[in-house]
Formats: sequence, structure tokens, C-alpha cells
Amino acid sequence: MAEWMSILPPLVAIAVAVWKKEVVLALTTGIWLAETLLVVGSPDWIWPEGIWAPLAVFKAVGLGFTGMLERCIAVFADGGNARVLLFGLIVGALIELMQASGGVNGFVQKMTRAGLTSSKRRVSLMSSIIGMVIFVETSMSCLAAGVVSQKLFDQFKMSRARLAFLVDSTCAPISVLVLFNGWGAYILGLVSDYYPETQVSVLVASVPLNFYALLILILVFYTSITTRVHGALRKEEMASRDQYETQALAQEPAGPAYFMLIPMAVLIAGMFFFMWLTGKGSFLAGSGSRSVLWSVCLATVVMTLLLVIRKVMSYKEIVQISYSGMGKLLPVVTIMLLSFAIGAACKDLNTGGFVAGAVGPWLKPFLVAPLLFICAGVISFTTGTSWGTFAILIPVGFPLAAAMGIPPSLVLAAILGGGVFGDHCSPISDTTIIASLASGCDHLVHVRTQLPYAVFAGSTAILLYTLVGLFV
Repeated sequence: MAEWMSILPPLVAIAVAVWKKEVVLALTTGIWLAETLLVVGSPDWIWPEGIWAPLAVFKAVGLGFTGMLERCIAVFADGGNARVLLFGLIVGALIELMQASGGVNGFVQKMTRAGLTSSKRRVSLMSSIIGMVIFVETSMSCLAAGVVSQKLFDQFKMSRARLAFLVDSTCAPISVLVLFNGWGAYILGLVSDYYPETQVSVLVASVPLNFYALLILILVFYTSITTRVHGALRKEEMASRDQYETQALAQEPAGPAYFMLIPMAVLIAGMFFFMWLTGKGSFLAGSGSRSVLWSVCLATVVMTLLLVIRKVMSYKEIVQISYSGMGKLLPVVTIMLLSFAIGAACKDLNTGGFVAGAVGPWLKPFLVAPLLFICAGVISFTTGTSWGTFAILIPVGFPLAAAMGIPPSLVLAAILGGGVFGDHCSPISDTTIIASLASGCDHLVHVRTQLPYAVFAGSTAILLYTLVGLFV
């Protein structure tokens, strides 16, 4: 099998998603194609000649299909993946319980009476600031900002696509700027292989050079402060204006605000505690997947106890509502499952390695940073994982930096920014999926409306890296 064919599965998946606007079909097609390529690319595969050749095609297709099923099953063998998928279901139950109890509407009324959500600007800024403050875990910050803001955005007839953009474009970039989290620990581990004595200083020096993360945050606050949207997001805003018909909050069932505030506080505090616990006293060494699952389970237990003790619902009603909430998020969890599967298949095909190696021979010193940014964006876009991108490109970038006399912090910033950029553009990225989930926005609508902002920030970052490259 030719190496260039390794990039076909993610490209076909993205093409089908854009064409049919059906993510599950797109990802399934991509996984099947990847597994088929792995079959025919195996050293054990031999193409027969003569009349048996057509039968070999059917055999490859069939083995690709069974390989696709086994690939999806293998996702659960990875503890981190299984915990994220279970988190997606349980958080659906928690959100549904908070809404059914009236806690969300009660919180919205409380905020409205206090004058803290009296305008589009204040509501938008609140969602962005929440995403920045809870920097310890990307999924948790997306969830908190999205759940708290949904009803408020509906009240001011701002689209869920706008909310998804603000949430996604705040939470992921802040994770590579404020590095006291799992991202920082992971990146430090990769950097330490090349700069064991100066790993922290290299990482810290990369922050002001992470142009994409800084630029997309500027766009977030521009949108929040001016309340203006542009391009596809503006079209979606106009088209969905009648979709979120807002009734007076006084007419909506509202319960005590603490039915939302207490579980959310337990969720956030639990996240910090479990990061510290799993890291054996160090936040940076904590397990993000364990912490996010344990904290959402603890919050759901607390929510259940609140409802039972206050006699708002019976245990049977709580279970039924929880199942309903899980059912609403089952399509999103399915997308996450298939995204993990296609990412693993692309890893076996060495898709990222092919993309990284394709541009290597053409690099000039002043083009190293911008081309590494582009390469990181392409790998992250096609594989749906920024962390995988970091693991692929940091071993490529640091030796280049050492050989060409380029500051390692500049190379690191380009790789980190490019990985987040690709994540923001990719329909198979787990962080993009979680932002859609948390905001109650159709996933493809979120990707389509966020894309122009991401491309603008990414293009500007490429220009800035080129300019900086000329003077270092």
C-alpha cells in the first residue's frame, strides 16, 4: 500500500460529513476504509490473479467490515476512552436532572434579578469567563460554561452555535496557555525527553508565542463585548432566531437555584480534588479522564440525594429522567466512540507520520515554525486529536530547532497552536464534540460556524510565525 493512502480515511470521513451532513455515516465509512487499507497493506495479503481477483475484493471489503466492528470494540479496552464515553452518558443524566428539577431556570431567574445577565454582552462574557476560570480540564470547562449559559442565550435569542463557538474557542486555547492542568503535564513529559534541565522554561516561554491560542481568545472577547458575529455564524444566528422562542421565565417551571449550583460546585471542586488525588499531590500529574468521571458521578449522587431529601422526585422518577438524559446524549457519545476508533485506525496507518514527513525535506529555517503549525493543523484535523499531534510532531520539531538554531519555545508554540487549530476545524475532534454537547448545538453546525473564525486566526498566526522566523 502506498504511504499517501494513509491519509484517505480521515479525508473521506470529512468529505462524507460535509456532503451528507451525517457524522456517524462519515466516521463509519472512514473506519471501514482504514481497516480495509490495513488488510490489503498487510504483509500476509496476496492479491490472487485471474478469475479469483474479484473475489479478493469482496474478501477485503468483508474483512474491513469485521475489522471496523473490532476496532470499535477495542476502544473500550482503553481505560481513558471508556471513562470519557461513560462520562458523556452520566453527564446527560446530570444535565437532565438539573433541568427537570427547575434548578437551571431558578439560576437564570436569580442571575436576571441580580442584573448580572441583563444584556447579550454580560451573558456572553459570563460564558467565556467560566470557560477560562475552570482551566484544569477542558471537558469540565466546556460543560460548566455550556450548561450554565444555554437558557440565558435562548433568553436573548442568541444561537447555540454562538455559545458553542465561545465555549470551544475559550476552553481549548486556555488549556495550552494556563498549563497547570493535564495538558501541561503531558506536554512537559514530551519536552523533557529533549530538554530535561530546562523543560519548564521552554514551556513557559512558548506561551506568548502561541499566536493562534491568543488570537482566537481575542476573537472570543471581541464577539462577547461587541455581540457581533460574522460569516456562517451570522447566517446561523439569523436562521435560528425563531428557533429559540423564549417564554417569560416567570412562566417556566423554576425551582431553587441550588439544584443547579450545588451539583455544579461538587463537579468543579471534585475535579480539582481528584486531579490532586490521582496525581498523588500534584495537579499536573493527575488523570484527567479519571477525575472528570469520578467528579460527574459524585455530582450525580449529590443531585439524587438533594431531590430525594427535598421530596421533589421519587427515586423511580429520578432513574427515568436520568435514562432520558442519557438517551439525548447517546448520539454524541456514539460520535465520540467512532472518533476514538478512527483515530486509532489512523495511528496504525501512520497517517500523522506521513503528513509530518511529507513537508520535512522542504523546510527552510524561517519556515520551520509556520510549516510546523500547518503540519500540526493538518494532523490534528485529520486524526481529531491535538494530543496525538503533539506526540508526533514534537520529536520532529525539536531536532529541527537544534539543527537550525531556532528557539525551541517558538517551535513548541507552533506545534501546540497548530494542534488546537486543527482541533477547532475538525468534525472528529473530541473537544469539538464535547463543546457541541455542552452547548446543545448540532455538531456539524458548530464546526461549520466556527471554521471561519479558526481559519482567520490560523492564517494570521502563520503570518506572524513567518515574520518571527525572519528575525530569530
